[in-house]
Amino acid sequence: MIKNVEKELLSENWYTLHKVSYDYQKQDGTWERQTREAYDRGNGATILLYNRATSKVILTRQFRLPTYLNGNENGMLIETCAGLLDKDKPEDCIVKETREETGYQVDKVEKIYEAYMSPGAVTEIVYFYVGAYTKDMKVDEGGGLEEEQEDIEVLELDFLTAYNMISEGKIKDGKTIMLLQYAKLHGLLAG
Repeated sequence: MIKNVEKELLSENWYTLHKVSYDYQKQDGTWERQTREAYDRGNGATILLYNRATSKVILTRQFRLPTYLNGNENGMLIETCAGLLDKDKPEDCIVKETREETGYQVDKVEKIYEAYMSPGAVTEIVYFYVGAYTKDMKVDEGGGLEEEQEDIEVLELDFLTAYNMISEGKIKDGKTIMLLQYAKLHGLLAG
């Protein structure tokens, strides 16, 4: 339980960063004053596009500055398609992001779960989806939006190749690992 919450805005340059102080009741019943920082970038959605007939998945590759700053040599990351909700519902967001990033127009997606990805510092909850695709759903090249400074490469990979890239250290994105493991556990694709 917490009480006496005080928030101080530290930055709203990209999204918002607050310093939050509060009284926290510990398990033994005593109260302790704590201070943390919380970054609020909004909530997001992500999707694994899969083609059961060809046993392929659609992933993306793009530059991610925080990974570069943390030792990822070229900053490029292989990921599932994803985006921030802004004011959209999660399902509407992921359908829109799928078209923008991959060029595929999907009409049916399945929500499988939602998760906090970095709850120690970030408020974001991510809604996870899977969706089947076929070649005829490809309506344009994708690649993201220029006005959002996106430069996204669309990858169509054999499922087992993508899945093995986790243990090979070539896929290090948490949401992507979770979705590939979901596909494996639930038999979405052969392999």
